[in-house]
Amino acid sequence: MITKHKVSRGHPAQASDFYAQITHSLTASTDLRALIEHLSEEIASQLDVRYASFFVFIDSDRTISGGTEGRPNVPKADAQSIDLYMAGNRRIVSLGDLKKDDRLYRLMVSHQINIIVPLVRGHTHLGYIFIGDSLFGRHTKKQLALMSSIADEIAIAIQNTVSIHALRELNATLKQRINDATRELQSSNAQLQLLDKSKDEFISMASHQLRTPLTSVKGYLSMLLEGDAGEINETQRQLIDHAFNGSERMVHLISDFLNLSRLQTGTFLLDAHPVDIAKLVAQELDALKTDAMSRGLSLEYTPPTDAPMVTIDEDKVRQVIMNLADNALYYSKENSTIKVSLEFDKKFVTFRIKDSGMGVPKADQPGLFTKFFRASNAKKQRPDGTGIGLFVAKKVITAHGGTMLFESIEGKGSTFGFRLPLGGLPAAKDVN
Repeated sequence: MITKHKVSRGHPAQASDFYAQITHSLTASTDLRALIEHLSEEIASQLDVRYASFFVFIDSDRTISGGTEGRPNVPKADAQSIDLYMAGNRRIVSLGDLKKDDRLYRLMVSHQINIIVPLVRGHTHLGYIFIGDSLFGRHTKKQLALMSSIADEIAIAIQNTVSIHALRELNATLKQRINDATRELQSSNAQLQLLDKSKDEFISMASHQLRTPLTSVKGYLSMLLEGDAGEINETQRQLIDHAFNGSERMVHLISDFLNLSRLQTGTFLLDAHPVDIAKLVAQELDALKTDAMSRGLSLEYTPPTDAPMVTIDEDKVRQVIMNLADNALYYSKENSTIKVSLEFDKKFVTFRIKDSGMGVPKADQPGLFTKFFRASNAKKQRPDGTGIGLFVAKKVITAHGGTMLFESIEGKGSTFGFRLPLGGLPAAKDVN
């Protein structure tokens, strides 16, 4: 609490009392304005002067002043003029020590300043204490000595409080910036959610619109290959085979997008029933044989004997196998063999497909099954990839209660696969 300046009884302050009161004031507050007002009250009271005030430089642009009632209002320009005169001098200046034609003398008289106490710490000029006329005659050497002896302690307290003041301002500024940034992020997030919803709706609509004509194209190409429209020669068969494989790949790609859209909207369900998974694998690999031969690759697969039926969503697991096999074809070296295996034990069925291709860089492996992620070397070899096949595959296998399998060494190849429980699933399961 700041007390009003009271006139003392007219005898000089004792040094011990002065030190005690000032020292108490130095710890009275960490608020800069409160501190300088409190110190001003104590100095004016202890020295029996008309006023005491402070002028403090916060930084190169800002200042703060305060003191007892009746203090002069020293403009910043005049304080800077005093700075030029003092030139970093630590000496206390008394009006009686100056010549009347001195510019500093005229400044002090104009503001009724009798004593200037510089506040200096190291090479930092913090400001000044301005002291008015003595109430009982001239200022004594003892008063000047008292102020000189306590000036360093006051300067330390002022410097510490200025630092605290700066930290508080910085905290307030940071808090405001954080609040502003949070509002901007919330607004941006709302816009992104709207865009994401629009994207999902577009993907769903476009995928549905594309799937029907592509299915028809694939069907007609299949009829041509089977001779339903007459005999075709070997050259025609090769061309139609390429077109059929391309349309089949497009159908699987559209299915990926549809599944992604369903995952986003929470409408992706598993429809499980008993399936001969050994036969399913053989069918998918058989569909890729022509494409593999055109690339100089061979698919090596020996179906297991007496394979049990597995309760799965046939279409979705078929799509997972196709995605893994298709990737192995694209990223394998020419004239190499892709090894496919399907193994059963008492609890699980395990599918693996191993290539000797480019492999996945170690730094890229943690993000491999995330949405839209593609390894750096894969982007160069296959720029048209979408980065959703492995993401959807993991979602499907996880929903079946299984796990994805993956091993890779860059430059030596990769092994992808999955392990599914033989226990089966209920008739329908929500993937989300």
